[in-house]
Amino acid sequence: MSKKKVNLTTRILIALLLGSITGIIVFQFPNGTFKNAFLINGVFQLVGQLFLRGIMMLVVPLVFISLANGAASMGDVKKLGRVGGKTVAFYLSTTAISVAIALVLGYFIKPGSGLDLTAVKAVKTTIATKTPLVQTLYEMVPSNPILAMSEGNMLQIIVVAVLTGIGLSLLGKKGQPLINLLESLNDLIMKLVEIVMTFAPIGVFGLIAKTFATVGYVAMMPLMKYILTIYLGLLLISILGYASLLKSFTGLSIKKFYKKFFPVMSVAFSTASSNATVPVNMETCEKELGVSKGIAAFTIPLGATVNMNGTAIMQGVATFFVAQAYGIPVTLNMMLTVVLTSTIASVGTAGVPGASIIMLSMVFQAVGLPLEGIGLIMGVDRLVDMGRTVVNITGDAICTVIIAKQEGELDVDVFNSENEELSGNV
Repeated sequence: MSKKKVNLTTRILIALLLGSITGIIVFQFPNGTFKNAFLINGVFQLVGQLFLRGIMMLVVPLVFISLANGAASMGDVKKLGRVGGKTVAFYLSTTAISVAIALVLGYFIKPGSGLDLTAVKAVKTTIATKTPLVQTLYEMVPSNPILAMSEGNMLQIIVVAVLTGIGLSLLGKKGQPLINLLESLNDLIMKLVEIVMTFAPIGVFGLIAKTFATVGYVAMMPLMKYILTIYLGLLLISILGYASLLKSFTGLSIKKFYKKFFPVMSVAFSTASSNATVPVNMETCEKELGVSKGIAAFTIPLGATVNMNGTAIMQGVATFFVAQAYGIPVTLNMMLTVVLTSTIASVGTAGVPGASIIMLSMVFQAVGLPLEGIGLIMGVDRLVDMGRTVVNITGDAICTVIIAKQEGELDVDVFNSENEELSGNV
């Protein structure tokens, strides 16, 4: 009798737990060659980065090919504009709601009150200069599309891909050979995603083990109230916010959604990178949740760049934390400024680890908080970054399913099926 294979979802969950435990144990080891060079910067770094780079390798070609193919396959520029308008409106509104939730939590929980700043080791951080909104908007159009792709500038790649798709659609029969080529290339990229994901448990183990072996739990203790407040906000927007949106607009099962979406969440948690999840997020939306290629190819890459709900939660809590730690009263005007600045700053922010700290410096500058406060929370930012990235990419998928349902491009039978290709046996 053949043994039943353990599915990918279970293997990733086991890897997360083992990686966390292993990392905490290694953190207790005395500093030396074995701990630092062999384990943390050797074994853990190697297996983690091989998996992460394998995923990142596919991001730029996947985004361009899928998005151009999706825009071309829509065939109707008006439809593309309608879908784009709904997507941007959803992302920006949920970002604003998220930061508002965080401000409410910060007001009542007071994560920074009574904090002994001498117990927290400040970390030097790079402070961003504020970029005018007008500049952000016109820089969406690249002066050199090849350079945009080599640098991984997602917003510029999205613009080029959409324009390419529109051009192919307007060409009609003349553009069909190239559309067929894009479809074949898209199938190839998706197959490569499947191959890379077979190594996900090993990669996740390495990434999580390195994080906990480096940070440990000692650094967490002085900032535990700050961390727990953020994770409470993340849970609220995930369980209540996303669940109510999915149920209200589609009537679909949130339990079914999260069950199928767990492998994507685990990749987001371990990598702390929205961009790294783009390939597996798109494949899950198409194959497991029943979203059409055209919709998923548009909303997922755009969400990885624009949708920052988890980051917005962190910024709201961090505002109260630093203000309370320094004894600065938070006024209603400051709170409104945080909501507006966080929402605007989310547009075009790179979906890579640590990018949210750059956004946070913009928010602090806007409300007049000491930028030195960012250094207080940098030591545990990786632990927070993992959670907020999960919320960011989950919001992308929720938006994708909702819009696909509204546009009549969601296969409900696939969504409700039990045959989970990514989270099933592989």
